[in-house]
Amino acid sequence: MRKLMIAAVATFAVAGLAACGESAADKAAEQQADSIEATGEAQADALEAQADAAPTDAQEDALNAQADRVEEGADRAADRVEQQAGNADGGMTTSNTPTTN
Repeated sequence: MRKLMIAAVATFAVAGLAACGESAADKAAEQQADSIEATGEAQADALEAQADAAPTDAQEDALNAQADRVEEGADRAADRVEQQAGNADGGMTTSNTPTTN
């Protein structure tokens, strides 16, 4: 029981330290990125719904391809927002340290 308690306390302490490393700018960027991704996903879902109702296979394929492009574009835009926040804090947080993508 005592070992379990020590392990639990250690886990919370490590989680607390990790949370301290995230700046307000990082949190704001993460929220903005989540919003961008959600908007892109909603647009892609609408396109996919149109594709399901398309009268021809060619139109369905075109709408599904457009939905994929919208979602991929939103993901790239969200990644850029998080990377810029990583640049702003000097890459101090590993969760959004800039990459070469």
